[in-house]
Amino acid sequence: MVIQKRKKLGDLLKDAGLITEAEIVEAIEHKKPNQKLGDALVEQDYITEKELLDVLEIQLKLESISLYQYPIDIDLIELISKEFARDNVLLPIKQEGHRLVVAMQDPLDFYAIEDLELSTGFTVKPVIATRDDILQTINHLYDNDETSDIASEDYSASAVKILDQILEAGVTMHASDIHLDQTETLVNVRYRVDGTLRNERSLPKSAMNSLIARIKILAGLNITESRLPQDGRISMTIMDKAINLRISTLPTVYGEKIVMRILDLTNVLKKLTDLDLSDQTLEQYEKIIKEPSGLILITGPTGSGKSTTLYGSINELNNANVNIVTVEDPVEYQLEGINQVQVNAPIGLTFAAGLRSILRQDPNIIMVGEIRDRETADISIRASLTGHLVFSTLHTNSAIEAIPRLFDMGIEPYLVVSSLSGIMAQRLVKKVCKDCQHTRPATQIEKEIFEKRGKTIDELTLGRGCSRCRFTGYRGRMAIHELIVMDSEVKKMMMNHSTVQDIKAYVKEKGIPFLIDDGLNKVEKGYTTIEEVLRVATAD
Repeated sequence: MVIQKRKKLGDLLKDAGLITEAEIVEAIEHKKPNQKLGDALVEQDYITEKELLDVLEIQLKLESISLYQYPIDIDLIELISKEFARDNVLLPIKQEGHRLVVAMQDPLDFYAIEDLELSTGFTVKPVIATRDDILQTINHLYDNDETSDIASEDYSASAVKILDQILEAGVTMHASDIHLDQTETLVNVRYRVDGTLRNERSLPKSAMNSLIARIKILAGLNITESRLPQDGRISMTIMDKAINLRISTLPTVYGEKIVMRILDLTNVLKKLTDLDLSDQTLEQYEKIIKEPSGLILITGPTGSGKSTTLYGSINELNNANVNIVTVEDPVEYQLEGINQVQVNAPIGLTFAAGLRSILRQDPNIIMVGEIRDRETADISIRASLTGHLVFSTLHTNSAIEAIPRLFDMGIEPYLVVSSLSGIMAQRLVKKVCKDCQHTRPATQIEKEIFEKRGKTIDELTLGRGCSRCRFTGYRGRMAIHELIVMDSEVKKMMMNHSTVQDIKAYVKEKGIPFLIDDGLNKVEKGYTTIEEVLRVATAD
């Protein structure tokens, strides 16, 4: 074996000057049950996974590899079970005589190495790979192996196994949605990761009926109905994570399409300080949500993180002294201590009807999932004027555009002016991968983009692309914001029917950052790229 000296990971990282003893103790105190120290340090942002691998590679004189497109000897996966490979985050990839080359996230896991040597009879030669790289490769290889002759199997028996494989892959890739798309001859399984859909595998067409039946049974849907769309929910544990799945079926010309939205309950409740708000915006937002009454709107398109911000806001205010009631469509996350109402339009439980009933429940704080019509807007505004703090969302391109949208719904300007406390617009942008980031000088065009917003930039941070980010240069997403607090001047302009451009000019003069400004500030700090910011925010 290559490893001679059994030195602990913490000591290796301290020797490399990456972390202190106090930080190790802090990470251990906050790590999840059974989580390894290395994973905890990376998750808590003490180190990047690249720094971890570099230390192991240098200190232990081990090779670091990327499994993406690596020529793995697939016959070797028969040596160990998928469960052993996944639980220990390792994978045999090559045989060299009597030595078995094994990709490991933790080459200091001597127990796993000894178990592997005893069960296979080989001497193990560890090489280092990232956790996600290994887990995604495990899912890909074992799933393909288990389903290679699946067309000849009884699908009612294998649908359970296939669905488990699909969901495990989704959780491993940190996907937000899983799409099962039927074509004339097969079924494409696609995953939305960081906002982008990608095709990962295909199944025989004959698999879909049993798979649909399995999903519908778990979600409590009608398995005999295939001509109408249906919606349902599944709660389950996948790879030790509590997960809610929101299920949507849609009849298409080739059969039913299924979309499963993954709602990870371990990441549901973010604090306001975890929502990527700038210091200035956070200070202002905390101030308005702690007012006893008023209407606070979060705006942005579908998939811009509005629900996360709403949940973070009401969670900040949630305590035994207040009665918080929500009306949502759908209830994405079930929160302890908060009364949540699910909209059910076919039986008459609309946003407006639910909101009317909520007002008879002696609430302090109300969350309305979305203002879609005049009636809901009118009740929300009147609730905020009678001593309630009301949160809701609107689909508009900017914070200021929420004002004319409410006017267009037929709400009297004086009611809008009296009720609104603040409007926050937000978008999600991809984050530069920390493990392959590098800087380069800014081009003249890039400098001009910053100069137009009264800023300067000399160099930009980009991702080169690595196995951890699947060679995209991005990993994860973050929010950019603009917050308009309703001061006396804005209210006066609203009452005088000033144009959106006039209000924007006043807000800009006051130095309040728009979406583009917050985005460019985050580009300057190396969190994201100009391309990502301009994709979601206009530079007007």
